[in-house]
Amino acid sequence: MKRIILTAMFALATLGFASAQKYCVVDSEKIFKSLDEYNKALTTLDELGKAYQTEVDNKYKSIESLYNNYMAQRASLSESTRATIEKQILEKEDAAQKYQQELFGENGTLMKKRVELIKPIQTKVFAAIEQYAKANGYDLVLDKASNASLLYFGEAIDHTSKVIEELKK
Repeated sequence: MKRIILTAMFALATLGFASAQKYCVVDSEKIFKSLDEYNKALTTLDELGKAYQTEVDNKYKSIESLYNNYMAQRASLSESTRATIEKQILEKEDAAQKYQQELFGENGTLMKKRVELIKPIQTKVFAAIEQYAKANGYDLVLDKASNASLLYFGEAIDHTSKVIEELKK
């Protein structure tokens, strides 16, 4: 009997605590896309990525040309010459792969540029969300853009447009 009473009291206390909390939902992706500076940063990153990819492609085309020339002449080359050329091709291939990693890798040039351009915008958006939440008494803000487990929310708690308005002030 005591166990049932304690369980009921705990359930009531939990419900009372949960209902006292105020929360809202925002779509951070929509907020970011509403900012011109974010869209410009994405365009800059896309252009930079395409330029880097062209450089990498050119390196691989050069290696492919070297390989094709080698294969065409292979039969007439001495064993030591073949070994030297094969070694050069492999070294160039390795250098091209390293260059590609330097540009596109986890700590590559493009990722560093992304951090440089996007991080200040993220900081600004997250600060605006925090400021909006504090000003309106929200204890919890859920992001429907990045939370794959958010299965439902009522439009009444979606405050995305209000955060965008705050950012544009």
